[in-house]
Amino acid sequence: MAHFFVPRRCAAADKIMYHDKAKALEAAEDSLVERGVTLWVYRCRFCGTWHLTHRDPNSPMTNGPHTGSRRPHSRKRGFKPRRR
Repeated sequence: MAHFFVPRRCAAADKIMYHDKAKALEAAEDSLVERGVTLWVYRCRFCGTWHLTHRDPNSPMTNGPHTGSRRPHSRKRGFKPRRR
């Protein structure tokens, strides 16, 4: 019977947890070599370990609307925001 390594995952982000930046960078490099996918490393604000992401931290889209910089909007049915 073969034993497979099952990495621990962050409960908040559901991503593989790397305990130091060097291991995360090594995994990102392996991903580039084996699959041709460029990944970046960041520290998780929830669990404090390191994760990999497809988003470039230097991209202008990283600071865009999906990061929470927009005002919150109502999710009530029929809500229409006022135009200024």
